[in-house]
Amino acid sequence: MRRPVPTGGLGPLARLFGLRRGRLPDFLCIGAQEAGATTLHELLRAHPGVFLPPLKEVHYFSLHFDRPLPWYESVVASARPGQVAGEITSYYLFHPAAPARIAATVPGARLIVLLRDPVDRAISGYFHSRRHGMEPLGIEEAFEAEEERTRDAERDLAEPGRRNSSHQWHGYVARSRYELQLPRYLERFPRSQVLLIRSEDLFAEPVVARRSLLDFLGLPPLDRPSPMPRADAGNGEAASVDDGLRARLRAALEPTYAAMARDHGISWTDARGGADAHRGP
Repeated sequence: MRRPVPTGGLGPLARLFGLRRGRLPDFLCIGAQEAGATTLHELLRAHPGVFLPPLKEVHYFSLHFDRPLPWYESVVASARPGQVAGEITSYYLFHPAAPARIAATVPGARLIVLLRDPVDRAISGYFHSRRHGMEPLGIEEAFEAEEERTRDAERDLAEPGRRNSSHQWHGYVARSRYELQLPRYLERFPRSQVLLIRSEDLFAEPVVARRSLLDFLGLPPLDRPSPMPRADAGNGEAASVDDGLRARLRAALEPTYAAMARDHGISWTDARGGADAHRGP
C-alpha cells in the first residue's frame, strides 16, 4: 500500500522568519468546479483515516494567500496523529497563481483532479453562478460575454489577496480548458503525485473510484463502505439547454477533448457525458 508523501519543507513565511512549521495538508483536491468536489468531500470525510476541515472551500492559494501561513496551518491543526489531512478547493485548478503557490508551500502534497465532460461542466458552471446570484445574464449572453468579462483577470490575480469576481464566477468555457490548466501543475509536480479522475467514473464506477482514491492517499479500504454520496447535483437546469448551444460549445472546446484523449487517455463520446462517456485507452 502506498503511503502518503509528507509535505516536507517549510512554507515561504516560515523559511523567511526561521520559524518551525506546523502541520500542512497532505493532499488537495484542486478542482474542477462542478465536477463532483462536494461528493468527494462527503466520501472522504466518511473515512476515519482522513481529516477534512469543516469548511470545504478554504481558498488559501486562491483568495487568501495574503494571510500568514499559520492561518493555513490552523485549517488542519485538529487532525489526529495518523490521519491524512487535506482540503478541497475547486478554484485552485483554474486560478493562474495557485500552482506556483501550492508548489512553494506544500511541494509534497498529493493532488486530486476531478474532470467532468467539458461541455457539461461549462453549462453546469453557468447554472451554479445563477443559483448563487452571480449571473444576471441569460445563458447565450453569458457565454458571449465571457471573454470580455475576464479579459484582464489573470493580470489582476497575480498579486496575493487580489480577487476578480468575473474570473471566479463567469469563466465558463475557460474553466473547461483542462489542457491549459493541467500543465501548470504537471510542470511543478511529479505525475505520481497527481490523480486524475473523470467525474462520470466517480458515479458510474464508485467501487473502482473509491479504491483508486484510497490507494492514492495510502489509506486502507473501509470494511463497510457507505453508499457513494451524490451531493450538490443542481436542479436539473441543464436539461433545458438548446442542442445548438451544446454543439457550439463542443466545437469551441474541441482542443480540450483532443488534448485530454491524446495526453491523458481520457475521453467523452459526446457533449452530454453521463452514460455515454467513456475512458480512453
